[in-house]
Amino acid sequence: CEDCGKSLIGECKLHGPLIRAKDRVIPSRARLTLPHYLTLRVLELRAGNQQILGVFAKKVIQKRTQFGPYVGQLSTKLTCYDESRLVLQVLKDGGKYFLDTPNEDCGNWMMFVRLARNQEEQTLVAYQHCGEVYFTTVKPIEPHTELKVWYAADYAKFMEASAVFIKEESDVCPLPPVAKEPVDPWICSSCRSTFATFTLLESHQCIHKDRV
Repeated sequence: CEDCGKSLIGECKLHGPLIRAKDRVIPSRARLTLPHYLTLRVLELRAGNQQILGVFAKKVIQKRTQFGPYVGQLSTKLTCYDESRLVLQVLKDGGKYFLDTPNEDCGNWMMFVRLARNQEEQTLVAYQHCGEVYFTTVKPIEPHTELKVWYAADYAKFMEASAVFIKEESDVCPLPPVAKEPVDPWICSSCRSTFATFTLLESHQCIHKDRV
């Protein structure tokens, strides 16, 4: 204590405790990479002060806007799983690896993007290109709209997932077809793959254009 000139264990009983000044909180790497026209919002606060975040647009984002690549640690085992986020894998040197983000300093802002529960709320499509994962908008995104993502058709096959999913109360199951009668499939002119809807075909064709 500088007032009584004594070295003490703990606070001084005569002059009281010190006034503690805290360092400024530094945002994580993931939060610092967020583009200026996007913002994070707290959607839910769980036990242990755990925040459930969503990524929202601050201005109109045009269709075919590409984000990425997704930043994460290459791992043969997923150490951090969140049912509201997409599980992502890439092919590197002949091996299949998870893009793992155990904390906010291991990834970029794309780790906060939640999965789309159905085709109506999907705004982004995830796909692999040259060993990296990118997100691309499938329609214009209006301000205050949350960015939500699902796999592109080819990437869904790579991830052994359905091309269109809807999340129920406790499980994930295929989205039931809207049409009651059979309809002619949409066919890709590049690889002759068939798709049930034009939206899926359009998302698939983005991959061909990126490869070119």
